[in-house]
Amino acid sequence: MLPCFTSRHVKSIIPIQLVVQNDYQEWFKKQDNFTRQWVTSSQFRGEAGYFSLIPDSTGTIQKVICIVPDKKSMWSIGNLPLALPEGIYELGVKKTDHEHYAISWGLGSYQFTRYKKSLRKPAQLYLSADVSANYVNNVTESIYWVRDLINLPTNDLGPSEFSKLILEFSKNYRMTFKEIVGEDLLKQNYPAIHAVGRACHDESRLIDLRWGNKKHPKITLVGKGVCFDTGGLDLKPSPMMLLMKKDMGGAAHVLGLARMIMESKLPICLRVLIPLVENAVGGDAYRPGDVINSRKGLTIEIGNTDAEGRLILADALTEAVSEKPELIIDMATLTGAARVALGPDLPALFSNQDNLAQSIIRHGLQEQDPVWHMPLFSAYREALNSVIADINNVSVDSYGGAITAALFLKEFVPDEIAWIHFDLMAWNLRSRAGRPQGGEAMALRALLSYLTEKYSN
Repeated sequence: MLPCFTSRHVKSIIPIQLVVQNDYQEWFKKQDNFTRQWVTSSQFRGEAGYFSLIPDSTGTIQKVICIVPDKKSMWSIGNLPLALPEGIYELGVKKTDHEHYAISWGLGSYQFTRYKKSLRKPAQLYLSADVSANYVNNVTESIYWVRDLINLPTNDLGPSEFSKLILEFSKNYRMTFKEIVGEDLLKQNYPAIHAVGRACHDESRLIDLRWGNKKHPKITLVGKGVCFDTGGLDLKPSPMMLLMKKDMGGAAHVLGLARMIMESKLPICLRVLIPLVENAVGGDAYRPGDVINSRKGLTIEIGNTDAEGRLILADALTEAVSEKPELIIDMATLTGAARVALGPDLPALFSNQDNLAQSIIRHGLQEQDPVWHMPLFSAYREALNSVIADINNVSVDSYGGAITAALFLKEFVPDEIAWIHFDLMAWNLRSRAGRPQGGEAMALRALLSYLTEKYSN
């Protein structure tokens, strides 16, 4: 169990009372004189996001009052673990809400400590017997791992280092691990993956993980693993390059989702495909105007070397569909256009099946992990036409960039295979309750909820 949680109930446990902001005045009237005097003299603001430590006559904390916008707002307590004094606390909420609040507590306890010491230990939350501690820990620990991976700089997480971490991960969960590296990518017909990373001294590779009973439904996850993206010869300006260590966020996401699935022991035959590259600048870099091959056999004109993620995903998706899985989920930090359209916190979801997309949206709302359905608007496909190749990797203009990127990927997934594509930020630009600045997992709780509902025994 993570150190921010405990199943030990002690006499000194401190209750946390959640008070809806609109009900604060009514709550205030019902308190004893001491409590009313305390919150008044301490100039407590009964507004969402604020809390007050209420002492007893000896000065010991008797309870904590936390103001929330409503009783379903899980993030309202995300600041408490690192703000409250160390100790053990208990939430007085309904069982149906407790797991969401506990996850918020866990995620609010996260600190990235690879390069500097933690500021302090988080306060502990008591998980009662009616809460699934296994589920709370599974989700929280999996998201910790996703955040850690994204936060790691490329000097410590290039393709080879990332591969080693994935190998250790596979051993822990008894997954089969296969890796195709460097020139072997060409020999085994992954030319697009090879082309993108061939200018980097750290060779490109394709990771192939498998887990589960072959008799169970086949689900394949594909994650974009660009460990750093300079933009290639179409070099990014420095402000746009600063966060490009996170361009492997899709790979981190599918690993986090795979961990959730395996910890939940879902009856799924799982496959995870992760192309790992660094889009570097060098004498052997692929160029604007080049025409490269793909595993599917489609030739691709390079309109922009900074649209590299879709190229490596194309080869990985082609391999994914070869086994005709029941569902393919790909996750990628693919376009800035998706962020312009939806902002940094709302992942764009594309799917070739509207009912599937709507189901994921429903689970996202249920888990307070929202996503937004974007259209695979086929009329925009002509923007990817090339005079000299089967397809261009970018459109002729800057409009609808997230859609045209998704349409590019759609060329490599047949309509009869259910497919979901996520274009996500994987980063918090600022710190908020439960969501510190830095790498972030998005849509994973929504996906776990969907997969659990559909495939659990």
